[in-house]
Amino acid sequence: MIFEIIAVLLGGIGQDNSLYTKKIDKHIEELRKYNWFNKLYDDEKYHRLFFVNKRVRKFLQSTFLTKRLINNPNAQNTFKISS
Repeated sequence: MIFEIIAVLLGGIGQDNSLYTKKIDKHIEELRKYNWFNKLYDDEKYHRLFFVNKRVRKFLQSTFLTKRLINNPNAQNTFKISS
């Protein structure tokens, strides 16, 4: 959790608030290799969030946070709960 806060703070320094769709799409494509993510992505209740929710998209824009999701079951559970 502390790493997420630091990543968000450091990620915001010297950058604008625009989102990089290609990077987000690439990270979603990488996450789609995992069953736990596909369950969320394919669920109608959450699917739209991946395209319109700025907070979710900003999270998925981060390479660090995406890799953390892939490698850390606790991060996966947190992501599932907060989605």
